[in-house]
Amino acid sequence: MSKKLITLLLLLPFQFLLAQESTLTDFPAGFTPEEVGKRLAYHFVDDRHDLYSARWIHYAEVCTWNGALNYALQTNNQDLLKLLQDKFEPFFSREKALLPPMNHVDFNMFGGLALQLYQITNDRRCLDLGMAYADTQWQVPEDAKLEEKAFADKGYSWQTRMWIDDMYMITFVQAQAYKVTGDSKYIDRAASEMVLYLDELQRPNGLFYHAPDVPYYWARGDGWMAVGMADLLRFLPEDHKDRPRIMKGYHTMMESLKKYQQPNGLWNQLIDEPDCWTETSGSAMFTYAFIVGVKQGWLNAEEYGPAARKAWLALIPYIDERNNVTEVCIGTGKKNDKQYYYDRPRLAGDFHGQAPYLWCTIALMEK
Repeated sequence: MSKKLITLLLLLPFQFLLAQESTLTDFPAGFTPEEVGKRLAYHFVDDRHDLYSARWIHYAEVCTWNGALNYALQTNNQDLLKLLQDKFEPFFSREKALLPPMNHVDFNMFGGLALQLYQITNDRRCLDLGMAYADTQWQVPEDAKLEEKAFADKGYSWQTRMWIDDMYMITFVQAQAYKVTGDSKYIDRAASEMVLYLDELQRPNGLFYHAPDVPYYWARGDGWMAVGMADLLRFLPEDHKDRPRIMKGYHTMMESLKKYQQPNGLWNQLIDEPDCWTETSGSAMFTYAFIVGVKQGWLNAEEYGPAARKAWLALIPYIDERNNVTEVCIGTGKKNDKQYYYDRPRLAGDFHGQAPYLWCTIALMEK
């Protein structure tokens, strides 16, 4: 065997690794995560609040704020960090009335944002605010319903309701509480809840119905599970007792999502319905879960890297000239009616879509 051939054979593994690396790094102008993230993060700074019934900060705004903060940290953009901190400051004064009450799974996840800001600013006000939301998620109020008390008696959050959205809402704030305190009870809570939802709600094909009594695979609903598992696995210690079960649920879901990825690279509003319309928020969430899995080594890079790249490149044209993500399904409660999901309105700039796009930019830039 010639020296040249031996050298080529020795270089093949290295060249293969380079090819895999470039799959999620080498993007054309206009499609780089740095460019896209900057567009969306600064757009968020200038955007108005998204409120529940004109009263309290909506969880979708919290998700987008989370994405903008992490983008600023990833790019070391101190100007953007300052703008995002300044946007939060009024919650301690003139906008205090906009703080969500601590009595619902969607409301309590606001605490995760305050805890993120504490890690950046060391502002004790953020710590106290965030921990109050994290702790009250497990503190049963006197007027709790019987089913809420029943979940609490089993060690789960009294805010458990068996909607798949919860597996981002609950795990987000509890994981942040674990990060700032180092107290394992918080990550144990998040993991225990995730295992409960996996055992009760994941279907044999790896996907999730919108709710037990609504047998449809709604994209954004499944997206909360995909992102929730991916993020929780990053926080969970390697030797945590629930890690194998959650990893199994994650792998089963990722295999199914790859199967249902459409030829255009994205996913439909109803994942398994080929004639349904392309929905961007769920698609971005699935893309994020793919990217994280490849970067963390949980997914086969040769198989999932190209799928993640194809999805990312397909997502960007859905951002309009105002930096709004288009084709985003509006907030959607469960309904046992397939046509209901086909007919849901689509809203450009909805934070449900802006957030997971930002999450993707961060995941792509991480080493």
